[in-house]
Amino acid sequence: MNAAVYPNNVNIINFIRGVEPREPINLLEPVQEQLALVQKHGLPASWLLQYDALINPAFTDLLKREADAAQEIGVWFEVVQPLAEKAGIPWRGRYAWDWHAHIAFSVGYTPEERERLADVLMEDFRAIFGYYPRSVGSWFMDAHLLGYLSDRYRIVASCNCKDQWGTDGYTLWGGYYNQAYYPSRLNGFMPAQTEEGQIPVPVFRMLGSDPIYQYDAQLGGNGQSVITLEPVYSGDEGGGGIPEWVRWFFDVNFRKEQVSFGYAQVGQENSFGWDLMKDGLIQQVELLASKRAEGVLKVETLAESGEWFRAQYPVTPASSLVALTDWRHEGRQSVWYYNRFYRLNLLNNDGELWIRDIHLFDERYEERYMNAVCLDKNSHYDTLPVVDSARWSDKLTSAGLRPVSYDAAGKAVPVVVQAMETDESVSGELAIRIRLEGERTLQIRCSERSIAFSANWTGWGMQLAWGDTPELPQMELEANAIRYAFNGYPYKVELEHNHPPEVISDLGGKAAGGVEIRAVGSELTIVV
Repeated sequence: MNAAVYPNNVNIINFIRGVEPREPINLLEPVQEQLALVQKHGLPASWLLQYDALINPAFTDLLKREADAAQEIGVWFEVVQPLAEKAGIPWRGRYAWDWHAHIAFSVGYTPEERERLADVLMEDFRAIFGYYPRSVGSWFMDAHLLGYLSDRYRIVASCNCKDQWGTDGYTLWGGYYNQAYYPSRLNGFMPAQTEEGQIPVPVFRMLGSDPIYQYDAQLGGNGQSVITLEPVYSGDEGGGGIPEWVRWFFDVNFRKEQVSFGYAQVGQENSFGWDLMKDGLIQQVELLASKRAEGVLKVETLAESGEWFRAQYPVTPASSLVALTDWRHEGRQSVWYYNRFYRLNLLNNDGELWIRDIHLFDERYEERYMNAVCLDKNSHYDTLPVVDSARWSDKLTSAGLRPVSYDAAGKAVPVVVQAMETDESVSGELAIRIRLEGERTLQIRCSERSIAFSANWTGWGMQLAWGDTPELPQMELEANAIRYAFNGYPYKVELEHNHPPEVISDLGGKAAGGVEIRAVGSELTIVV
């Protein structure tokens, strides 16, 4: 399908906190300025109120008085002291709003407490605005709460944080990289495979991750660094405060050719203050207005996107994010493909061809907090890793799955990329054609349940390498499959080929090591 049928969609989502304990800041000014900015350009936006802002007339009166009919008012679900206490739950936080995972987020409370918190929030919202909110967002939300909001209050859309490792203590890793998915009834982060197993509320991924550099962004004392569309960020590797990066990000997200549709979320939480966000946000909104006028994209509220998504897709559709240019001009290209069964990332690292990531999705894999309570400031959501360069690499080993060619002596030699292009014209599929040195080509076709590799020469294969890291799953080789167990959950990928058999050999031990998959014929398929 092309963009004329499935448009590029943008949500402007500004969520509003009522307190910022870390430093004195005017929290009302950013909301006033953000509202004036979007209305100046005639753009809709979603304004998601945290409970402490919901009960503060300074915020609600502003929205009632100034917001036009194109603006959506919804809820940002983080737990604050007045919400907990009204729900009859003793407050355990350091401040009236405490950002630690076991205090601010639903995972820090029992399922019964989550429902009480939701009831207070939704009923108080209705008392103020006269209706229940249609959109409820959070950095992360457990499946029990999300299912409850869907079943009882009929919300139509939600949103959560981008993939990240440990940032602010929140780990969300291996999920739908962008766009939106229907979550499993057992796992709020896991895309479901069936209508019966899904919560019928699309969850849109927030913040706009850099498709090249965010995945393996450096780790520090506060987890991964942030390379996103948020206007307050402008590091060496990119960010929403850098005009050149923003223009590049829009170009790679809003292409004419899409597997399903393009998507990005624009906006900023008010607790950063207007001075930090204004330059980047003004530039982004002006660019949005210009591209909307050109017909490149559509700007709509989160609820409108949720209704559109539900009308188009009974289950999670395949999506892609393709960056064939590098805003830093360092020769990198990144291709993301994801559907309701798996995700894949392919990187051309200035000539080095490297599958950095494959994660499987399984609606039966229950999240850690479905019935349990998060006990400390660090929370963890994940899916099922097959290849995970970011988490499996160590100081000695660059992990990942790499195509290789075999020389006359049988030695594996890395292939060298000369050019790479993609084809998204077949609905739900992504084809990647890679031209290599020596007039060789490798084609990769990502479809619903498989990743098919096809080469125009014989004597090639794949090498999967990993380092000695605590995130490594258990792996067991079979003749035509690799079995895994992660967090106690078993799964596998199967290997199909057009000439029996390919050679599979163990290259290492139980810690650092690897697997070599040597294709005897021209085709090799990973079946999920």
